[in-house]
Amino acid sequence: MELTLPRQDDDSDCESTVSASRVTTHQPRFLLRLEQGDVVHDLIKTRFIRGLGLLGPKTHVLSVHRNACSDVVSLARLHSFQVYAKAVAELRHGNANVKYAWYGTRGQSDVNDIVSRGFGHEHGPTLVLSPDDAPLQSVKSCEVGEDGVRHALLCRVILGKSDLVHDDAEQCYPSCDDYDSGVDSFSSPKKYVIWSNRMNTHVLPAYVVSFRVSSFKGTEKSTEEDPSRPTSPWMPFPSLISALSLVLPSCDVALISKFYKDKKEMKISRHELIQRVRRIAGDKLLIAVIKSYRIKLRLTGHKFCHVETNKAWVDSSSPLIYKPLSLEFGVT
Repeated sequence: MELTLPRQDDDSDCESTVSASRVTTHQPRFLLRLEQGDVVHDLIKTRFIRGLGLLGPKTHVLSVHRNACSDVVSLARLHSFQVYAKAVAELRHGNANVKYAWYGTRGQSDVNDIVSRGFGHEHGPTLVLSPDDAPLQSVKSCEVGEDGVRHALLCRVILGKSDLVHDDAEQCYPSCDDYDSGVDSFSSPKKYVIWSNRMNTHVLPAYVVSFRVSSFKGTEKSTEEDPSRPTSPWMPFPSLISALSLVLPSCDVALISKFYKDKKEMKISRHELIQRVRRIAGDKLLIAVIKSYRIKLRLTGHKFCHVETNKAWVDSSSPLIYKPLSLEFGVT
């Protein structure tokens, strides 16, 4: 379930926050402390701890602060974020895909700089954030202070249409203008990537969580992929590519062919191939192509079979997407 918190889309939101929260002496005036028992404080704290999995019991949240948007520059950044969200929504069929995400900071001074002045060149060519329900990677990237305290930013992020970015790829910009952000996985992302030219337009720091971690030892989980293969009727992947080439731009077909090659060379998983093809072609087109292929097989008297080498399947029992027919491609 997605995190839902009060939005910071206009001046009144910021003003109501100022009147309802207490300014602390340990934080700059633009950060307002939320007290325990406050609905937002408790929601963020609970979400944060639960998202850490085995690390949760070893984590102690000390405070939650909210960006007050109390000066002219902060208000300008807030309004800029709102304008860009609307612009991206217009480009992406009404969906700016705005989500909450975590960013691991380098300490209290880094928090102050980001909230007051924005992200800078010291933050690198890309910002890597974690989904709101999976903050572990951002927590690990937080630098610990002399007092043992770490600080993570909970930001609102305009993701728009996301490009698939490999963990080992030093990608400093989107592969083409059609993308607004990057993700490491479409189905279960652990990283959101925002490139440098959009750091201060597509990312808005909203909250700061300060915490201590007693130990990271023994908190790693096994993330082995389920090796099971689909058992549903198949469609040869070359046939799929051939059919898609009749309706998709050549650059998209070339990209699908590359992903197929990457899977055969074991550079990406079957699941990643599935998600990439679906992202590029769209489920409606894929459903139509596969239905057409199955009809042709029936007309020519061929029977469907299972588990063929280098084939793509459609799995009508997959719960991953829409009814009445869900898609699941795979290559072995």
